[in-house]
Amino acid sequence: MDYSCGQMEETPKDGQNLPGTGIYRITMWMSSEDLSSNKAFFRYLTYSEEDEKWQIVCTDAGHIEIAPNTPYPPHKEGHPQPFRSVAVGRTLTEYQIIYITKGRGVFESNHRTHVVVPGSIMIVFPGVPHFYKPEYEVGWSEYWVGFKGPHVDTLCQQGFLSPRKPLYEVGLQNSLLAIYTQILELVQNQRPLFQVRASSHVLTLIAEILAHERKNVQYTHSEQLVERAKFLMEENIYSEINLNGIGEVLGVSTSHLNAVFKSYTSMTPYQYFISIKIRKAKELLEAGSLAIKEVAFRLGFDDQYYFSRLFKKKAGIAPSRWSSFVHQ
Repeated sequence: MDYSCGQMEETPKDGQNLPGTGIYRITMWMSSEDLSSNKAFFRYLTYSEEDEKWQIVCTDAGHIEIAPNTPYPPHKEGHPQPFRSVAVGRTLTEYQIIYITKGRGVFESNHRTHVVVPGSIMIVFPGVPHFYKPEYEVGWSEYWVGFKGPHVDTLCQQGFLSPRKPLYEVGLQNSLLAIYTQILELVQNQRPLFQVRASSHVLTLIAEILAHERKNVQYTHSEQLVERAKFLMEENIYSEINLNGIGEVLGVSTSHLNAVFKSYTSMTPYQYFISIKIRKAKELLEAGSLAIKEVAFRLGFDDQYYFSRLFKKKAGIAPSRWSSFVHQ
């Protein structure tokens, strides 16, 4: 049996909107780990009538690392009932886009089975039975976002997305990881209009996936090596740099990685890693909710004074003045 896109059925919202206010309650399931720990984070969201006027709403988002020999899904009781049977078979009333960045597994949709590897994008369609899970002995790392609305239905009906093509092999892309990170930060912090902003990132994610799908340029092996190294550093931005570990994952020596990386970026991997840490530090400081010491600790700096000196050297201004500088 085949499935085609149509209008999604409405399901009861998880919480009650407060009439006329645009305010809604949030139901949340979350591990004890913070988002910056990069291990487990997920939330299921409700939305207001005002949000629905944008024709797309974000319904859930998360990131989970599944270690080898670990039952899937973890935190099973923390998910709403319709979502729990992901490993054996379920049918949802929303769309989901799942990005696998490590490990290996299997995905079945529309009665077709696919092998899932790092760089695979799985798309779940409303009303289409499916299941996915990592190989038990391997595990995987997954990012996902759920969404629904008439605008997405239209994209599907116009052929931009189709249940006949639920799997995309886009590779490990920093641009995709950055979009997921932005969505997760939005749903975690829940600042004004976060629902609208998260939904706009979903549309950007769809466009980015389709752009990679249509890309005809074939990267050289060296270009692929550099892009994969960048991806690993972005994904581990809250950790200390481990060039030996990156080299092992990529199957090259540290000296070869350094030489190739510098030839393409004019920076060593270490310099690049520091630059993206400083970029993230700017974002955290601009938010204004963390002290300098906390920012330094989150980004893997044990010495806040070293971090402050490094930040000033790279940004040209002390971290204590950064927030006021950008908001003046």
